[in-house]
Amino acid sequence: MKLSQTGMGTTKLNNLDEMYPGQSILLQTGQLVQYGAGLFGYGTIPLLVRRKIENIIVQTLNQYGCTEVLLPTLQPDTIWKNSGRYDEYVNDGTMLITESNKGTFCLAPTGEEAMLEFAREKLKSYKNLPVTYYQIGEKYRNEIRTRGYLLRGKAFPMLDAYSFDVDESSMAKSYENVRKAFLEIFKKIGLKVIPIVADNGAMGGKKSEEFMLISEQGEDKILYDEKTGIGLNTEILEREDYKEYLKEEYGIEDITNLKEIRSMELGHIFQLGTRYSEMMNGKYTNPEGKEALYYMGCYGIGVSRTLAAFYEQCVVKDKNHTPCGFVLPKSMAPYQLQIVVKQENEEKKKFAEDLYQKLNTKGIPVILDDRENITLGAKIKDVKILGTPYMVVIGDKQVGHAVELENNLTGEKLELEVEKLIDYIS
Repeated sequence: MKLSQTGMGTTKLNNLDEMYPGQSILLQTGQLVQYGAGLFGYGTIPLLVRRKIENIIVQTLNQYGCTEVLLPTLQPDTIWKNSGRYDEYVNDGTMLITESNKGTFCLAPTGEEAMLEFAREKLKSYKNLPVTYYQIGEKYRNEIRTRGYLLRGKAFPMLDAYSFDVDESSMAKSYENVRKAFLEIFKKIGLKVIPIVADNGAMGGKKSEEFMLISEQGEDKILYDEKTGIGLNTEILEREDYKEYLKEEYGIEDITNLKEIRSMELGHIFQLGTRYSEMMNGKYTNPEGKEALYYMGCYGIGVSRTLAAFYEQCVVKDKNHTPCGFVLPKSMAPYQLQIVVKQENEEKKKFAEDLYQKLNTKGIPVILDDRENITLGAKIKDVKILGTPYMVVIGDKQVGHAVELENNLTGEKLELEVEKLIDYIS
């Protein structure tokens, strides 16, 4: 990628949001564009990081035997009325609707109704079960209190998955399968999440867990014991039967060692049982030839929320301990190397262009900062704005066929011939 083709100008960070410096940097540098409260457009690099997150989700869920589908986010109001949730979502202002001469349509805030409609046409026999379908797509919620930029938006990409089983024990196995997949997904992304006991709330069902990232930027308070790994949402304590519930569903008898910490929810999984099957007549034919209700599970990861948490984790600070940009880990960075060139020197300009082409030919993702009328110092500063792991400066100090490769996280520098550089980055 050549920066001259991206429209990126010089950057200067001022008055960063102290609570969310990472997303504040993205906004100030034009990598995120805000269209309104909770509505954002993505620049090239955050978009590519988001796609890496999505690819990790897809590859991992496929390995765990789940099946990818894609359902419409614009849906007729009839499927929501069939489930009985239309009035609830419209009256509380959560669901955005549009009326036309062709009927009333909803922008889906969640996917249970559409997925059950989809599955009912395919999973007609016990021989078709168990199945876990998943999709990654936009969801829409008319959040009254948008907060934390991408952490709570009105439109947001989300992974939602749904398992269909013949009975409660089979549902529990599907639940555990996706639970393991989620832990692997977050590990691959590089986010250390902890699954904690949660209340099912409006979703219904009997058991659920939230995947929490311990963070002062989070809006949730949880109780957690680092030694045992046991955690729970404080909302659980509002249940009159919370002691019996914790013991029966999770085997937790003692919570006296749990301490309150702040955290950020990135995912949530539920055992729904037959609630939605009953509401929407979701049935299959069992071995005796009789109709029986699906036992369902529901599983979600907020993709944009995960992206936001990831960027906040990658923030780096200058000598004054002020946030100045990012260094993305090599496994998640869309571009491994950024070439910074003194553009007014024709010899250096040609050297940088040749190096850029060689790296591209080898399939190494690389950025060439070929912007005109920008000082070398300003270009070096912008490397961390984009989060590139490595940098090569082609200026007056560069001699012959050797270049100095700098690790932008550690500051370590290596003098390498071009061919050795290519091998090293590869």
